[in-house]
Amino acid sequence: MAAAVGCIDAWAERELAAGGFLVAAERQEVTDRTASYRWYLRFKGDEKDFITVWFTLKQRTLHFEAQFMPAPETNQADVYAYLLRRNAHLFGVWFALGPDGAVYLVGRVPARLVDDDELDRIAGSCVHYTDE
Repeated sequence: MAAAVGCIDAWAERELAAGGFLVAAERQEVTDRTASYRWYLRFKGDEKDFITVWFTLKQRTLHFEAQFMPAPETNQADVYAYLLRRNAHLFGVWFALGPDGAVYLVGRVPARLVDDDELDRIAGSCVHYTDE
């Protein structure tokens, strides 16, 4: 876990220093049943002003999520059908409903696979699919 924490912190620091799409990054330790860490990452978007991606590192897995849209108010069946069809074309992420009915892009990878390339892929996918 310490290696993954160090990798994510260093990646976020480099991305912020580069002045690219990442504009804010914060880490907090989560104190619940198990030790874990959570990062708030805010990216500039093209269509959306900002896209927030959350990383949650648990003992063996890095979970990530980005809100895609609020809960649909109309045409819910059509929206959900579109999202299910779209899931087949996504790489490494999928659409899921949150407890509030909002639609999220989510995914997870083993913590041992966390490196700069994987973090670039995760962040890039979340930003691209959300902004698309």
